[in-house]
Amino acid sequence: LRKHEHRVDQEMWTARLASAGRPLVNVQISIRDEEGREVPAGESGEVCTKQLGQMQSYLDVTRNAEVLRDGWVHTGDVARLDDEGFLYIVDRKRDMIVTGGFNVFPRQIEDALAIHPAVAQSAVIGVPHEKWGESVVAVVAMRLGATTSEQELIDHVKAELGSVSAPKSVVFVEEIPLNANGKVDKKSLREPYWQGRARQVG
Repeated sequence: LRKHEHRVDQEMWTARLASAGRPLVNVQISIRDEEGREVPAGESGEVCTKQLGQMQSYLDVTRNAEVLRDGWVHTGDVARLDDEGFLYIVDRKRDMIVTGGFNVFPRQIEDALAIHPAVAQSAVIGVPHEKWGESVVAVVAMRLGATTSEQELIDHVKAELGSVSAPKSVVFVEEIPLNANGKVDKKSLREPYWQGRARQVG
């Protein structure tokens, strides 16, 4: 956001402080669905960008078809644009959970869990489910000395986001694993659940 847009005098502007701002000059952003169609303002989809000086190709050209299409770079980020062009990042596309035909975004659940006083850190993943395709599982590290229960955390997320996003189970751990870059290692968390299955684990 520009300096003059850092305002808290109206609810609209306060909410926009959570956005990534608007595109720079000469940068085009399009939010697209799985079929590559642009979605209306307010709806979530993949962030696609077009600008001068953007990437032309991967060194591994086999990856180009996934990311470079019709002059647009498909970033793998899921976001939405509001009516004024402010961009709100939702999650990474590869982390999205599809359960019972609904798209569920782990980051939103993790944000909801973060405000619970017993939760130090969490990671939300999708695991196989015979009926729903995937089931939402929250892996939680608790604050030192805090107490809570699986059902309490499920009810907490349900109250914040609704029943579709509420975890179906909660796994308590001492600490959340990190990868070499210091980010949550969701691949290692998913791996035991997806072993022997055809699905690619992102």
